[in-house]
Amino acid sequence: MKKQYFQITLVGILFGIILTKSEVVSWFRIYEMFRFDSFHMYGIIGSAVVLGIITIRIIKKMNLKSIDGKDITIAPKESSISRYILGGILFGLGWAMAGACPGPIYTLIGGGFSVMLVVLASAVLGTFVYGLVQNKLPH
Repeated sequence: MKKQYFQITLVGILFGIILTKSEVVSWFRIYEMFRFDSFHMYGIIGSAVVLGIITIRIIKKMNLKSIDGKDITIAPKESSISRYILGGILFGLGWAMAGACPGPIYTLIGGGFSVMLVVLASAVLGTFVYGLVQNKLPH
């Protein structure tokens, strides 16, 4: 089990380095994206979406198993335009206000941007509040 934690930690460190070197954690790059001044972030996000689609297709087609040897099951989701629009707007507003997507919060904290501790605390609080009201939301 300790070996698995070590491997996960190494992957996390590598992910943080990649985020930093590709400037995905740069407030200026995020600002450029929201002003439609640069393709940089759209290219990275688009590449991630395409890679995700390909990976999910491969997992389903080849019936791949998890690292623990268990079947990987991806439950189908209901189509609901309104929840995706509302969720996208809330996510985008949070991203624009914080200047960071949730993914690189730890990378930014590790990079010395201590103000991101406020963003992390807000993300945890938001997740907690969602857990409280989850059964009242249209899922």
